[in-house]
Amino acid sequence: MPLFEKLSILDTTLRDGEQTPGVALSTDDKIKIATALDDLGVTIIEAGSAVTSEGERAAIKAVSALGLSAEICSYCRMKKEDIDLALACDVDSVHLVVPSSALHIEMKLRKDISKIEDRESVLSIAGDVAEYAKSHGLIVEYSAEDASRADLKFLKELYKTGVSHHVDRLCYCDTVGMLTPERAFTIFSELAYNVGAPLSVHCHNDFGLATANTVAALRAGAAEAHVTINGIGERSGNASLEEVVVQLEHLYGKKTGIKTENLYKVSRLVSRLTGIPVSPNKALIGGNSFTHEAGIHVHDLVKNTATYEPISPEFVGRERKVVLGKHAGTSSIELALKELGFSAEKSQKEEIFARVKEIGDLGKHVTDADLQTIAEAVLEIHHDPAVRLKAFTAVSGRPSIPMASVVLDVFGKETICVDTGDGPVDAAIRAIRQAVSSVGDIVLEEYHVDAITGGTDALVEVMVKLSKDGKTVTARGARTDIIEASVEAVINGMNRLV
Repeated sequence: MPLFEKLSILDTTLRDGEQTPGVALSTDDKIKIATALDDLGVTIIEAGSAVTSEGERAAIKAVSALGLSAEICSYCRMKKEDIDLALACDVDSVHLVVPSSALHIEMKLRKDISKIEDRESVLSIAGDVAEYAKSHGLIVEYSAEDASRADLKFLKELYKTGVSHHVDRLCYCDTVGMLTPERAFTIFSELAYNVGAPLSVHCHNDFGLATANTVAALRAGAAEAHVTINGIGERSGNASLEEVVVQLEHLYGKKTGIKTENLYKVSRLVSRLTGIPVSPNKALIGGNSFTHEAGIHVHDLVKNTATYEPISPEFVGRERKVVLGKHAGTSSIELALKELGFSAEKSQKEEIFARVKEIGDLGKHVTDADLQTIAEAVLEIHHDPAVRLKAFTAVSGRPSIPMASVVLDVFGKETICVDTGDGPVDAAIRAIRQAVSSVGDIVLEEYHVDAITGGTDALVEVMVKLSKDGKTVTARGARTDIIEASVEAVINGMNRLV
């Protein structure tokens, strides 16, 4: 069964999340993500489409100037002016996209490839643009758009045209996710070794098959995979880098050159900068991955982690986490207490267990801060909190800029900080983070709010996940004021971390 010998990974995350609606990365954001992708071991970074705007061109040029190990690429249409704009951005290569299905050719080029003259015209234009790019010293990836709905005979003619003009790579785009793994394997088995240049695969996730189709194509001979961090992309997204890489490494035993231990860190960076949260049940990098609650699972997990984990969380830069709730068992409590550094007698464990179950029966998860409070109460341990809130003020309105000030006692020293934000909650959290910066950079990973009761005076519960130096904790706050509940949750979590 053929499988790639040398794999290139082209990451299209920087094409504004493969043109994800609502995502517009700044130049600084693109630089941060490009640097992270390069450190991760990505071979080719598609930094954006130079035709988009002046700001996009400035961002692509800034990424090109970083001197990264990865090849820097720009997306181009079948137009020489797109090539000129890409050249002005100092990129190494262009991803030259050529419509290949009858539908796309009719809609975009106003041509009918059932007519010989139109067919030859499309091939001629595509060849001329490819030659123009090559003549200017660019690496050219010649990409057949909507290939999965194209006539195979015409597709082969299109690839032959590209090869005759000395393109470096060919690409098969499953633009609207119409492939199945079986069909992908069959098509790439036929094309990969017969088109005269390395063939790559670009899959969309409209039917949830992008990763499966990408891996099937690689097994059949594709030499390069187009992927995005977290699987972000147009509509339902693209093939997920982390899923493709870990499947190849663990299920097929093939090295990809990706530093898998950095996958989670890069995932969080992209999620934060794009503003697109990762689904909790997302494979490998979702919040629930490597998280265990059921007592029977944890009981066996303590003995052998392989019982309920196919790979170690450290492989993708994660940590195993046990959450406590109504399904928790004594093994869960013992493991959680051990992680907190507490030693308890049997009767004390039973009391802690009973209190955890009581909270779980109310339909709540017990956060790290909750468990620490329960354990300290049962064990009669007193700790003065490292961070105490003395006062805070938040201001919002139109046209004023949301602003917050906080007065904190941090290890006995009064600290006053003021910051602005997208809203009063954001401003307050920014001010708190600034106030505790002396003890380290604490990152807000997740923020979730629920109204517990109805009405405008509803009791609001805020759940946060914070991280510092690779350690993650959860905490909650509950008040009728959402800003106060948020401040309470963040400070509870910070005390757990510091």
